[in-house]
Amino acid sequence: MKNKGLILTVIVLFAILVITFVFEIGKSNSTEGANTDETNKTVGILQYVSHPALNEIRRGVEDGLEESGYTQGENLTIEYQNGQADQSNLDTMSQQIVQQDPDALVGIATPAAQSLANTTQDIPTVLGAITDPVGANLVDDMQEPGGNITGVSDKAPVDQQMELAKEILPETQKVGILYSSTEDNSKYQVAEATEEAEKAGFEVEDYPVPSTNEITQTVQTMGDEVDMIYVPLDNTIANAMPTVVNEANKKDIPIIPSVDTMVEQGGLATIGVNQYDLGVKSGEMVADILDGNADPATTPIYTFDTGDVIINQEQAEELDIDLPESVTEDATYVEEEDE
Repeated sequence: MKNKGLILTVIVLFAILVITFVFEIGKSNSTEGANTDETNKTVGILQYVSHPALNEIRRGVEDGLEESGYTQGENLTIEYQNGQADQSNLDTMSQQIVQQDPDALVGIATPAAQSLANTTQDIPTVLGAITDPVGANLVDDMQEPGGNITGVSDKAPVDQQMELAKEILPETQKVGILYSSTEDNSKYQVAEATEEAEKAGFEVEDYPVPSTNEITQTVQTMGDEVDMIYVPLDNTIANAMPTVVNEANKKDIPIIPSVDTMVEQGGLATIGVNQYDLGVKSGEMVADILDGNADPATTPIYTFDTGDVIINQEQAEELDIDLPESVTEDATYVEEEDE
C-alpha cells in the first residue's frame, strides 16, 4: 500500500510538472507572438538640432506616417533622438536607435543622416530633407541610390531666389553669403549660390563662420561691406537666425534666406519649399517602405521642382522696402516670430 501511495504521489507530481511546463511554453509563445506582431512597426528618428525648420520637418514626418496609416500608440512606435548639434551625441544616439532594431530610420539634416549611415548599412533609411545626398556620400545617384538609403532633398531654387532678390532689391550690388564652414552641406550650396548670384549680376563675397561664437562679429562686418545677406540651408546659421537678424537690422541690411522658416524669423523674403511638406513626403516614403512597396536602393530621391514666394511684411516695413506688386500678388505672408 505504501508503494502504491508513493507511486501515486510521483504520478501526481509528474502530471503537475507537465501541466506547468505546457502552460509556460504557451505563455512564452503568446508573448513572443505579441512582440513580433508584423502590424506593429518601429521607426527611429534622429534629428541634428532643434530649430523651426527641422522641427517642422519632424512634425511632417509623423503626420505623413499617420496619413499613410501608421499612428503612434496604435501600430507605430517612434524612437526619437535629438543630437543638439553635437556630433558625439549623434554617434551615440545612432547606435542606441539601431540597437532597437527598428523597421526604418529617418535622418533629419545631413549630419544626422550621415551618422545613421555610418552606423548601419542594412536598416532602410529615409533622408528627411538633405540638400545634396550625393555630395554628402549618402547615396550613389539621385535616381538610383543603390543602398539602404533614399529620401527627400530640400534643395532650394537658388536661381529663383536670386532673381527675387534682384526684383525686390534693385539697388543691391554686393551680396554676402553667410554660412558655417563646418557643414559639408553648406559648402555645396555656397558654390551654387555664388554662381547664380553672379548670373543675376551681383558681386559676391563669402563669409564663413567656424562656430556660432563668430556670427555676431561676422554679421557686423557684413553690415559695412554688403548690400544684402544670403543664407543657404545651413543648420548652424538657422539656429542663430535671431542673432543674424538683430545685427543685420542695425545696419538696415536685408536678408534673403533659403527657407520659409528663416523668413518667419526675420528674413525679408524667399522662394522656397514648405518644410512641413518636405517632412510629410518623407513620412510617406517611410510608410511605403514599411508596407513593402518600396526599396531604398531603387527609389529615387524626391526633389520638389517648384516653390512659393514667401514674404515677411513686418521686416519689409522695418527696412522701409516697398515690394513690387509683381512679387506680392501671389505671395504667402508670414508673421515674424516673437523672441
